[in-house]
Amino acid sequence: MGDLTGRIAVVTGAGRGIVAAIVKRMLKDKVKGVAMLDYDGALLEASAKNLDPEQKRVFCAVCDVSNREQVHATVAKIIEHFGTIDILVNNAGITRDKIFHKMDPENWDSVLNINLNGPFNLCREIVPLMREKNYGRIVNISSTSAFGNAGQANYAASKAGLIGFTKTLAKEGGLKNITANCVAPGFIDTDMLRAVPPDVLKGYLAGIPVNRLGKPDEIASVVSFFSSDDASFVTGQYLIVNGGANT
Repeated sequence: MGDLTGRIAVVTGAGRGIVAAIVKRMLKDKVKGVAMLDYDGALLEASAKNLDPEQKRVFCAVCDVSNREQVHATVAKIIEHFGTIDILVNNAGITRDKIFHKMDPENWDSVLNINLNGPFNLCREIVPLMREKNYGRIVNISSTSAFGNAGQANYAASKAGLIGFTKTLAKEGGLKNITANCVAPGFIDTDMLRAVPPDVLKGYLAGIPVNRLGKPDEIASVVSFFSSDDASFVTGQYLIVNGGANT
């Protein structure tokens, strides 16, 4: 499962945590090349050297996914480097949490621009290429917060919007052999979650039937499956990966 032999992938988001696990799994599953996109160039370079010491299969591109001009130029560079794009994983995302009545418009806009406009910008550039070649795999990283979460009106709206966006891409891309699916991680053991106070984290764990946090590798395996031809008849799906916790 998850054979990606010869495929070229684009993965957005800083090269650590879930993204690092996704790229590592793709390399293991024999992807020909992966382009990693983020606005933090130093982090990208460090992650690429760790994931691909010989620097033959990982291509780094500094890019603000909310900036359409930057996305256009970056996609052109990726195509120039690899020749094509087969897989797109939209993972880049930010949080600016605050109770809604205290939320600044800037916090709303910044989250929507990265989390929802970012995937639109990437798809706008890459989907035409996929349609032309009659092949494509799109995987959008949503969240269980899409169902609503106090203090995250902006984040929840962006991740819920991503579900509708994905399902529409699936309906429109089917005849062109383009699949689109969502992965919705629950509480995953990443740097972001390690910053949560121990008492709060304990409360999270109490609501997870398997009684542990998820691992980035467990998200990566699902992404690899959706990206492979093993999932060629799976599209428009929203898969929750949260250890059985209620949403």
